[in-house]
Amino acid sequence: MSYFEAFILALIQGFTEFLPISSSAHLILPSVVLGWEDQGLAFDVAVHVGTLAAVMIYFRSEVVSLLRAFFGSIFKGNRSKEAKLAWMIFLATIPACIFGLLMKDIIEIYLRSAWIIAVTTIIFGLLLWYVDKKSALEDDEYQATWKKALFIGVAQALAMIPGTSRSGATITAALYLGFTREAAARFSFLMSIPIILLAGGYLGMQLVTSGEPVHFGFLVTGIITSFISAYICIHFFLKMISHMGMTPFVIYRLLLGVGLFAFLAIN
Repeated sequence: MSYFEAFILALIQGFTEFLPISSSAHLILPSVVLGWEDQGLAFDVAVHVGTLAAVMIYFRSEVVSLLRAFFGSIFKGNRSKEAKLAWMIFLATIPACIFGLLMKDIIEIYLRSAWIIAVTTIIFGLLLWYVDKKSALEDDEYQATWKKALFIGVAQALAMIPGTSRSGATITAALYLGFTREAAARFSFLMSIPIILLAGGYLGMQLVTSGEPVHFGFLVTGIITSFISAYICIHFFLKMISHMGMTPFVIYRLLLGVGLFAFLAIN
């Protein structure tokens, strides 16, 4: 991997991790379309660190408040709305953990193909469009119940299928349940913190046990680039969706899916 490739892949990871367009699909595509080699475990860990830092710093006040409320609910019986939201985020993380443990190998072997990405990109894009148009758009994230949290958590678990998009699936599920676009996005972003932390930790353990050589220049490039691009993405996405809705991302997904089908058909 060259520094140019490291920069482009980290840029893709940062910009697509929190948009409803599938970061996994965009990271697989360079190998399919351009023939780039797999970036390796160390680089995967680096871009996870960058995107995790971006979402935690952007929502730093919310993260501190939720952590205090979460531990306060355990040790002091705190029942504030922040404590409830923290528990709902914790509950929403469980389905993805279970699904990841049970299905990871199957997904890696059978579902990481460009054809699957093309299909899921289109199907889940249309689903996002339909739900965005029909949603009541009334509730904020503090009105999440345990049933709603589990429903969104199952959507996050299904997003392990390449091309689905973690943020796309969770935002779609939250909109279906009547969240406003901003609340759906915030809940999705806050949900991303434990799941990225767990995924990055798992990849980190794999890296330690694999003995894979580490190129620190590539790692620094990955962390810094993914952090900056993810932070910018979160900021402007939250600013845009109240006015534009999800339609621009749906159009992008449809164009990407159709373009990928065309590319695969002629190659």
